[in-house]
Amino acid sequence: MTTVTNAPTDRRTRYERDGVIQVDALLPAPEIDVIREAFMEQVTRDRGAVGAVDEVAPDDVLARYPRFMQPHRRADLAIGRLARRYLTDPRIVEVVQELVGPVHGAQSMFYFKPPTARGQAMHQDNFFLRAHPETCVAAWIAIDDCDAENGALAVVPGSHTMEVACPEEADSSESFTHGLVRAPAGKASRQTRMRAGDVLFFHGSAVHGSLPNTSATRFRRSLIFHYVPTASEEVSHWYLPLVEVSTGADVTIAEAVGGGPCGDGWEGAAH
Repeated sequence: MTTVTNAPTDRRTRYERDGVIQVDALLPAPEIDVIREAFMEQVTRDRGAVGAVDEVAPDDVLARYPRFMQPHRRADLAIGRLARRYLTDPRIVEVVQELVGPVHGAQSMFYFKPPTARGQAMHQDNFFLRAHPETCVAAWIAIDDCDAENGALAVVPGSHTMEVACPEEADSSESFTHGLVRAPAGKASRQTRMRAGDVLFFHGSAVHGSLPNTSATRFRRSLIFHYVPTASEEVSHWYLPLVEVSTGADVTIAEAVGGGPCGDGWEGAAH
């Protein structure tokens, strides 16, 4: 996986070519430690406060460590204040804006992915966000060192040029989510390898996903943000209100309705 830490013009060139760039050591270790400890304390104390708790069977390890959805909306929680802080952090936002111009924050998520946890089948993020006419951009922050063994992301460089596709059924033995999008012809997935504090930025149409965590002891925690260019006129209602990244204030744009890659009756689900 190509790592890009050089000039912004080169970042944008590579992003436009591949739909993905990796920036190493964007956040320092002491900050990553604070984030990790806060989210682990929350999931131990009350995993249902912001968790997607109904996604898996009760005996699944992910029921104990559910992904946290939109924690930045919970100002009453320490993880909520942290998520909103980093959603609007200039170090992250400036890279996103180098790639696509001015943006609003749309989503925060935290994945724990403990040992033995299933991965998430290949998918495209804008299937869920439905940002239009401009697509979303992800900032995927590694909270642990991650590689193939503990289920790091795989991405398909160049797949961002394809349309958002209607997913097939995923293999439930490997993925806790149901939808699967295959790489376009002639494009191959590449396994990422990241250190805690590295950040992967990728296009809303870029195909990406992960396999199960086969490690016996290693978590693969990640803090993930999605941004929507201010030129986008609508987004799925799950992501409203958006966040103005310079002030942290809430922003509302039109709600996307109807249509989508799966037909007129398709309605995006919370991602």
